[in-house]
Amino acid sequence: MGLRPDLPGPKAKALIDRDTAVLSPSYTRGYPLVIDRGDGALVWDVDGNRFIDFTTGIAVTATGHAHPKVVKAIQDQAAQFIHMSGTDFYYRTQVEMAERLASVAPFSDGALVFFGNSGAEAIEAAVKLARYHTGRQRFIAFLRGFHGRTLGALSFTGSKYIQRQGFFPLIPGVTHVPYPDPYRPILNPDGFRDSGEAVLNYIENVIFKTIVPSEEVAGILVEPIQGEGGYVVPPDGFLPGLRDLCDRYGILLILDEVQTGMGRTGAWWATNHWGVEPDIICSAKGIASGMPLSAIIARKTIMAGWAPGAHASTFGGNPVSCAAGIATFDLLKEGLIDNAARMGDYMIGKLNDMQRRHPSIGQVRGKGLMVGVEFVKNPDTREPAVELRNSIVDYAFEESLLLLGCGASTMRMIPPLNVEPSIIDDALLIFEHAIARAEEYYL
Repeated sequence: MGLRPDLPGPKAKALIDRDTAVLSPSYTRGYPLVIDRGDGALVWDVDGNRFIDFTTGIAVTATGHAHPKVVKAIQDQAAQFIHMSGTDFYYRTQVEMAERLASVAPFSDGALVFFGNSGAEAIEAAVKLARYHTGRQRFIAFLRGFHGRTLGALSFTGSKYIQRQGFFPLIPGVTHVPYPDPYRPILNPDGFRDSGEAVLNYIENVIFKTIVPSEEVAGILVEPIQGEGGYVVPPDGFLPGLRDLCDRYGILLILDEVQTGMGRTGAWWATNHWGVEPDIICSAKGIASGMPLSAIIARKTIMAGWAPGAHASTFGGNPVSCAAGIATFDLLKEGLIDNAARMGDYMIGKLNDMQRRHPSIGQVRGKGLMVGVEFVKNPDTREPAVELRNSIVDYAFEESLLLLGCGASTMRMIPPLNVEPSIIDDALLIFEHAIARAEEYYL
């Protein structure tokens, strides 16, 4: 595709100027892409420039841009009726979407579903349900975790201080502990070979014995794989150990699968990789291929106790969003999850080969098509190469590849779940060229 020093083009520049005049500066735009249309793993800007999209709207457009079956489902439902709040009325698409989600609930007993509009709303609902069911008030969350920016969800978020700065006080009773990062362990890096074991020990033998009475903890909220925090995959024993810890103290295990769920990791849920059954699971992002929809799926024994009016959402489970969700679910079931597993293995293999050619790549990690590439200044010291990673994002954009960073110095690789090998090959060719350019300048 070649370098595009003329980006952004004149139409894009004009729209960016208009945007700046009327939209909040709190948005975080990394580079000047002004999208006009998309098709699968490709997008075009308003000046006609084509890009490979390895961002998928931050892991949202799971079936690719404008999948024909999703578009048709949206059009058909919109022609019937667009809104009739599921809080007060019944309609088919909401029931059918809930039935589908309940059928893949990652626990053995029955499931009930509550719909919202976003990941943050799912977190808020899960937290309220946990308090309601247990009668307890406290929670455990994890450093570098991201759960949203509404005031309740933000109280659990521990990703970047800028997300919390200026909004104190948040809701009380949330205690943050380190997330087990095998590449960058925080707790006792020399005392434990397993960072997951260190974290579990810290919760039980430090937190519970000093500042947080275990009998006051309603739930532990955790991402099975950290997203915004750096696409960190925990040690294999961590989630099973956390499940055991929750069982021993009567605590609910709440999994934030907003980014990891709905096939992104090559399974319905990331927790499926470890065979761990949560009590409540939060879903959003890829659930409806870009339409606003979220859900919490809880054990029936937990959610059945909610009284009418205890929690509700006017727009949650919107009929058009649910129609898109049904089409998305069926596409995932019909082969896209399997494709995500295959293409993830293919991409990770190529990235591992790339790592041997580039000293700036400290680690390649992930599952399915949720892949992180961490950049370092030195592979021995593992010092994060923040500026190098950021420059790779910019260089890739100049060469028509869309990327997003996460963590301190990690690049997330999140193409749509129906991506083909040829698209991966093209994207990684650009990616490697961008790495070489950045290494020449920064290393």
